[in-house]
Amino acid sequence: MKSTWSLCVALAVSLGIILVAGYPVSPQDEEYVLVNNKCQCVTVTSKFVPSKEDPEEEVLERNIRILVPLKARENISDPLSPPRTTFVYRLSELCRNCEPIEIDLGGVIHQAQQGNSCEEPQTCYTYDRNECYSSPVPLLYHGEVRQVPAALTPASCFTE
Repeated sequence: MKSTWSLCVALAVSLGIILVAGYPVSPQDEEYVLVNNKCQCVTVTSKFVPSKEDPEEEVLERNIRILVPLKARENISDPLSPPRTTFVYRLSELCRNCEPIEIDLGGVIHQAQQGNSCEEPQTCYTYDRNECYSSPVPLLYHGEVRQVPAALTPASCFTE
């Protein structure tokens, strides 16, 4: 348990260092987007603002914007599933980077992942436009009703 907490603290510190570098919201703006998770409707930004105690000094301010989809379903692919009433947000999950990278260790190239919970599926509260969602719909064909998968996000389900 103690080693897990140590790992979480080390990850939080490294994420804090990684989160300082982001991309600007607009060219003239000093606010940087650190996380833009469309699947969970969360945007995390940061910017330097004058300190309240010492106006000569700047402090880093982080803003977390969470949009809660009112008509979200427990199973977003099933429009008949019950409405979602619980939303859980963990900063470590929002910031996870599961893209493998190549690192050089002593002249040997190794594949490494920056995230630690990449095997777990991400909980999605709305449609991720990059992922294909489908739901079975009844189709009457020659007098017989068949369940046929219908694309809920057609742009990501079909290639051009």
